[in-house]
Amino acid sequence: MNISPSEKVGKFTTGIFSELATRKQDAMKRGVDVIDLSVGSPDLPPPDFVVDTLVKYAQDPNSYGYTLKGTPEFNEAVRYFYRVRYGVEVDAEREVLQLMGSQDGLAHLATAMINPGDYVLVPDPGYPIYEASVELAGGIIHPMPLTAENGFLPQLNVIPDEIVKKTKMMIISYPGNPVTALADEAFFSEVISFAKKNEIMVVHDFAYSELIFDDHPQISFMSIPGAKEVGIEFNSLSKTFNMAGCRIGYAVGNREALDILGTLKSHIDYGVFYPIQKAAEMALTSNFSLLSEQVKEYQSRRDALISGLAEGGWHVPKTSATMFIWAQIPAGWKSRDFSYALIEKAGVTVVPGDAFGKQGEGYVRMALVQPAERLKEAAERIKLFLGKKLECEKSSTL
Repeated sequence: MNISPSEKVGKFTTGIFSELATRKQDAMKRGVDVIDLSVGSPDLPPPDFVVDTLVKYAQDPNSYGYTLKGTPEFNEAVRYFYRVRYGVEVDAEREVLQLMGSQDGLAHLATAMINPGDYVLVPDPGYPIYEASVELAGGIIHPMPLTAENGFLPQLNVIPDEIVKKTKMMIISYPGNPVTALADEAFFSEVISFAKKNEIMVVHDFAYSELIFDDHPQISFMSIPGAKEVGIEFNSLSKTFNMAGCRIGYAVGNREALDILGTLKSHIDYGVFYPIQKAAEMALTSNFSLLSEQVKEYQSRRDALISGLAEGGWHVPKTSATMFIWAQIPAGWKSRDFSYALIEKAGVTVVPGDAFGKQGEGYVRMALVQPAERLKEAAERIKLFLGKKLECEKSSTL
């Protein structure tokens, strides 16, 4: 019997995180204490009131039926959150769509919107699901390079006209993953003008909306005039409230686009577990003191890791947002070689930048998902590794 994948799935290779996990396990079998800075899964707990609400409703036997979609109360909670946090008004009934995490929505959006042969503008480097979702839908990817020289913003004016004419959708993310840059209102306005002129739907991934440092403003794409006319914005409770395993998120914005995605979703799943929805409602309507404390914690972790790396001669700019550091690696390395060497020689796991696209070569992504002391230890190990590498290079030239 010939069991084989479809042509679309056959194009995919094993994900980089599986490769890193295997190498990590091999190192641990040899007795290496590995500090894992690869996967962006929060190590901080959700607020107590979220856990208490989840437990309360999980104990109710009437909570175990299909929910089918977001409850009106959940949608109202999103409306409240967007008004209070970002100054954005959304219609709870028509402009909010609940999802099983933002990745769930991003994974299915292209299938709902893209026909074979349609072009989609995708950031490079970018979160892997952007490209994967387009591939599965049969669309054609046109990468938008994000480079340090351009502030990690795509240059819309250099996209060839023949590509623009065939483009149906563009994906952006600020603050982003793996690139942790921020966008300002002027850039978002430029995107809206570009989208209107060329009839392109804009998808903004805003999953790190509450992890913005150093008093930089939180700018929702939906806060810019005209945004709802051209696009939607994805957000999540995974990073904001440390509810990653609960798998709950949402999209807001253009009604027609949300209706289309909602139609597809209605054929795929039967809604998020009711107790999780109730816990999410509590999180979205809390007093938000947790969020400011969480930002302080991640800033402290960022500073601990970056200062430690600087002591070893690896100078990395301070990230402005997210739970990641996007770092240009020392000269003479390829991203994968450097990442694998860190596991083997230093017991530190990071993600090679080329896993996020061609433009990611020469970088690595490090997740701030360990306490500050553990991050300092990781920096010390990397310092020793780089020092030994330099000593070996000097010896080989003598």
